[in-house]
Amino acid sequence: MTSAGRIVQINISAGGVPKRSVDAAQVTRLGVEGDAHRDMEHHGGPERALCLFALERIRALQAEGHSIAPGSIGENLTVEGLDWNAVTPGSRLLLGAAVLVEVTRYTSPCGNIVPFFKDGDYSRVSQKRHPGDSRVYARVLREGAIRAGDPVRLLSGADVDLLASPSPQPSLQKGEGVSKPSPARGERAG
Repeated sequence: MTSAGRIVQINISAGGVPKRSVDAAQVTRLGVEGDAHRDMEHHGGPERALCLFALERIRALQAEGHSIAPGSIGENLTVEGLDWNAVTPGSRLLLGAAVLVEVTRYTSPCGNIVPFFKDGDYSRVSQKRHPGDSRVYARVLREGAIRAGDPVRLLSGADVDLLASPSPQPSLQKGEGVSKPSPARGERAG
């Protein structure tokens, strides 16, 4: 694992899980355009604008017999190639060419993701019970457009200073918006 990886999948829903894949999206201070939350007390808002999870962790959970897949437990961005143990509160990531985010905290597993875990053991993605296997929430420091396949970089101190200054943001052109998601199977609240 390294400090560089890629966005495997961008995930949205009208509220709930599973989230469905889209090819591209605009990221704002409140998250991925086209994504919604049914429970704003526990999900969403500026400090929880994005939820990220590592494909490598998803594959490890699948190997344990869990029916988890990208987007199934509510992450907006499924990424791969990063040293996930280094993605901790306070770390910053560059998504694509311009989107800058800061990890704010580990997520708390929600009962709505129970069906995706063998024997309903959704604590399998709890940072307290299984350190390093949690999803993370992030705030958006700089908005812009992202696409599946875009690079993701875990930034170091010098990189953070350079990127912290405001600059023009790329955005999706008219007609390039969020692609229509495929029909959801068994969508649940979350």
